[in-house]
Amino acid sequence: MSKVFKHLSVMAEVAPEQLVFDPDGTYVDGTFGRGGHSRLILSKLSPNGRLIAFDRDPEAIEASREITDPRFEIIHAPFSQMAECLQARGVSSVDGIFLDIGVSSPQIDDASRGFSFRMDGPLDMRMDTTRGQTAAQWLATESERNIARVIADFGEERFARQIARAIVKTREETPIESTQALVRLVSSVVPVNKKDPTQNPATRTFQGIRIHINGELDELQKALDAAMDLLRDGGRLAIITFHSLEDRIVKRIFKTNENPCTCPPDFPKCVCGKVSKGKVITRKPILPTEGELEDNRRSKSAKLRIFERA
Repeated sequence: MSKVFKHLSVMAEVAPEQLVFDPDGTYVDGTFGRGGHSRLILSKLSPNGRLIAFDRDPEAIEASREITDPRFEIIHAPFSQMAECLQARGVSSVDGIFLDIGVSSPQIDDASRGFSFRMDGPLDMRMDTTRGQTAAQWLATESERNIARVIADFGEERFARQIARAIVKTREETPIESTQALVRLVSSVVPVNKKDPTQNPATRTFQGIRIHINGELDELQKALDAAMDLLRDGGRLAIITFHSLEDRIVKRIFKTNENPCTCPPDFPKCVCGKVSKGKVITRKPILPTEGELEDNRRSKSAKLRIFERA
């Protein structure tokens, strides 16, 4: 019997509301997860509408079988490959694209996936468990310098060098193969956060390693670039991020596509020939309501940003 993990979709009502403007249109949910957003998008479509979802997690693909709506189909692939996958199905443009970036609650709550520092399990961290290197395999072979770089750059952890040194020293005697083994190791060198004593010392380390193992920031960059070219005029890209690294990428790409001109500010007229692809709808991000924050603590850091193609 398969395990069932509860998942609350973040900004479940407002995101589909901001996305769907043509009920007869074709839409993409690039992060199906357990289908919460997909179901709400489908509820806003007419019988002529169409929703194509993506996910690289085999468990998400399995969960999608519960949706028997003929307007829906799912593709087992990362959202960075949406352009190629859609083209293979004869779809060259869409009316809206939705992305909910990060790890889903079922992935976090399943100890066997290795995402959580709160439970003991194999140190995996792969979103697609059918391919790629696990976190344990990477930690067993990577250089101290690269481990420190990943934890510092992607985890924004100021004790990254000390952590990397401890990892390399420990693995010489004992493989680091479980989540709790890594938590104990990190906790031995990272002091308690004085601003937030409840924060687990391994929080940033887990984030950094997870982002690296799944190539999350590269995937996001590729997906956003593809999305801008896939959207029809008037189509919208709605994206929810959960930490500053993702949000910075989204803000930069939105800004660049709204105003791509590279001419110096003192030029009286643009001569670079780069044309705006649309406009940023959300000058400030849409945040969860107080009610949602009470119901779903994991929505705390969520930010919804929207771009409209022109």
